[in-house]
Amino acid sequence: MWPILTETMRRHVAIYLRLALAAGFLTSVSDRFGLWGPSGTANVAWGSFRQFAAYTGQLNPWAPAVLIPPLAWFVTVAEIVFGIALLLGLRTRDVALASGVLLGLFALGLTVGTGLKSALNYSVFAASAGALALGMEHSYRWSLDALLASRARGEGEAFGRKKTAA
Repeated sequence: MWPILTETMRRHVAIYLRLALAAGFLTSVSDRFGLWGPSGTANVAWGSFRQFAAYTGQLNPWAPAVLIPPLAWFVTVAEIVFGIALLLGLRTRDVALASGVLLGLFALGLTVGTGLKSALNYSVFAASAGALALGMEHSYRWSLDALLASRARGEGEAFGRKKTAA
């Protein structure tokens, strides 16, 4: 039983990681633009980009104040691009590895700015490790990567189904 269950899980864990990371990025970005409500609302971290930029400054005390707004925008754009790419499964390996680095830097900033306990509470190290693990996968089922690769080979295996002769 365990070998069959383990193999089934192994085939689907990359999908789970992709979707979980994408949801984390896109939910976080939507919070910055107030889509979950204003600051002070339950489960809202920032509620506005201004609040997020202030938080970015707290996590990057080494950075001059003039660099904080561009840094906040850079991270936001990166998270939008990474979130959408992971959701679609586009350039998954590259995006997963870049996500792992970004999340690792966030964990470092969180540790420096607010303490190690915060980074551990928010599971940022685990998210970074998960993204890096996703980048180590050899194939990505149910992704645009798989669809494009199967079309390039003239096969129909992108979504786990073999092409059958008519």
